[in-house]
Amino acid sequence: MTDQARESVALAADLPLPEALAVYERVASQVGWAKVGLSLFVEHGPAAVEAFLARGARVFLDLKLHDIPNTVELAAARAGALGVGLLTVHASGGEAMVAAAVRGARAGAQKAGKPAPRILAVTVLTSFSAEALAEVGLEGGPEGAAMRLARLARKAGADGLVCSPREVRPLREALGADVFLCTPGIRPAGAAKGDQSRAETPAFAVEAGASLLVVGRPIYEAQDPLAAARAITAEVAQARLSAGHPRG
Repeated sequence: MTDQARESVALAADLPLPEALAVYERVASQVGWAKVGLSLFVEHGPAAVEAFLARGARVFLDLKLHDIPNTVELAAARAGALGVGLLTVHASGGEAMVAAAVRGARAGAQKAGKPAPRILAVTVLTSFSAEALAEVGLEGGPEGAAMRLARLARKAGADGLVCSPREVRPLREALGADVFLCTPGIRPAGAAKGDQSRAETPAFAVEAGASLLVVGRPIYEAQDPLAAARAITAEVAQARLSAGHPRG
């Protein structure tokens, strides 16, 4: 396993906090990030972030902020002060809202004396099918909608994007090598897709150009979470070599 492969995997800790911490501690050698999502943050607030930071984790705070710009700026400032490394907002909130998130996160981190988190703008949720997307009025299918929202978010100053593995390659080709692309909806071959409509394997995502893969249930629901995490990271490492990434 390479260090770069480990840093390319985030554990989605969508469990009660004691269980989430136990799983993270068990698989920490194989994952570079712990993702704190809505369920943990609603239940525990900043204490959930602090618990992972205390265990040496790099924290991905996945709140998918979406509100008026002033409210998002205030929330992002609080998040930036926590010392998280990544923070999500919805690109569909518009250019002004995404810019407010970037501004708030940087100001909050600076005031707290901490590095500013990268702002990742969510394009199209991986649970959305083309039909479901049309129902809410977004045209052009998931790829077209993701591209429009990605361009908007980057114009507003977002550091990266959250997209399904299927949108990674066109976004990478259109937006260049420096954009950070995060992909949920990762399922090893043979794993149940659950509520993910546009899921793909770790190798598919890495070879397409993904920067970070988010994996939850395939790890924490496995009979042996460490073995499951090790297999995913090994697949990422092999895919990085196949795609021409440098060995770490």
